[in-house]
Amino acid sequence: MTKIRVTKEFSFEMAHALWNYDGPCRNIHGHSYKLFITVTGEPLADKKSAKHGMVIDFSVLKRLVNKSIVSRFDHSVVVCKDAPHHLLKNIDQMFEKYEATDYQPTCENMVIAFADIIKSKLPPAVTLFSIKLYETETSYAEWYASDNF
Repeated sequence: MTKIRVTKEFSFEMAHALWNYDGPCRNIHGHSYKLFITVTGEPLADKKSAKHGMVIDFSVLKRLVNKSIVSRFDHSVVVCKDAPHHLLKNIDQMFEKYEATDYQPTCENMVIAFADIIKSKLPPAVTLFSIKLYETETSYAEWYASDNF
């Protein structure tokens, strides 16, 4: 049995504000996020299959992550549900796309949420190995399955 890790990179633009935070990030501001999704599995050994030699077709992983994460969060404003997010509905021209999450939208909490989303959508023979989310060019959070048993 040979396990292989494959990684796909994604990028999206997102604004957020940290409710009840004591620093400048309490104000709405944006980031150019870089998201790295790494999955693990065995390359398919069936020589008759069109997917022979693949852990997962990169296009399948791309479609899954784009549908469940990137399209949802790209060019949106993300705030915690504890914030008065209902006020954003009154300014639909600027805030027609926003997310009110159960968590404070820090980079750390976002990787936890993204892991939960992705784990539930992967094919049975493929497992989520890690997620790395860059919030800035020099700052990122990582989630590893091995740390979360």
